Amino acid sequence: MARKHPTSASPRASAGRTLGPGASAASQPLDEGDIEALQNELDRVPPPFEPLDVSMVDGYLCGVLLQPQAVDAAQWLRHITDADGRPLPPCSVDVVRLRTLVFRRHAELQAAIDHRQWFDPWVFELAADEMDADTDVADDATAASQAVYSWVAGFATAQTFFPGLMGLDAAALNEPLALIYRHLDAEDLEDADELIDEIATLEPPRDLASAVEELVRATLLLADVSQPKPAPAAASRPTPRPPTKPVPRRR
Repeated sequence: MARKHPTSASPRASAGRTLGPGASAASQPLDEGDIEALQNELDRVPPPFEPLDVSMVDGYLCGVLLQPQAVDAAQWLRHITDADGRPLPPCSVDVVRLRTLVFRRHAELQAAIDHRQWFDPWVFELAADEMDADTDVADDATAASQAVYSWVAGFATAQTFFPGLMGLDAAALNEPLALIYRHLDAEDLEDADELIDEIATLEPPRDLASAVEELVRATLLLADVSQPKPAPAAASRPTPRPPTKPVPRRR
């Protein structure tokens, strides 16, 4: 692919990326070769089907994993090879390989969300010829929004088909959703006046690394709303033992 990973999203970005030597290949995080392989399979999906690209897949999986109730794999898988969920006919796509790679990323993201840990979103720097013609390359905020747009669009796709998250406390969702949806056009946010007002209060991202870090922070904040962790139980005090009855002294 012409796009490349941002190289310095955060000093935490590379933490915890490799599992121990005893881990199976199926449980290892996807490397750049795996991501390339996944994109190649998606590129083989024939028209008129509209597959997600790998960046959209990543945002979509996060949107699925943030639902308050787990979504059955059969329901969410079908939207990866076609945004509308139409079943694929026999074609050159290696469906088994595609699903294996997707499930590995799903497991990696689930572990990060469950443990509230940093993860590396699949966001790629845009080449100059991929930017909008009217974009000033010196405008870092605009370039960052264009680079993360596919990830955000994938996240929004998940909310379209699985609306459980959006049905939760709007006040609690507003701030983290604003960090994600700020990268969409305002006309895409219909009937979301409070969200638009929240977005208006945000400073533009300084650069792509800042925008990527906001995606991760927003994802983990949303997890606190849809999948709150139970408060740690207060340490129980030991039950006092009854006083020992004194033994009478012998005479």
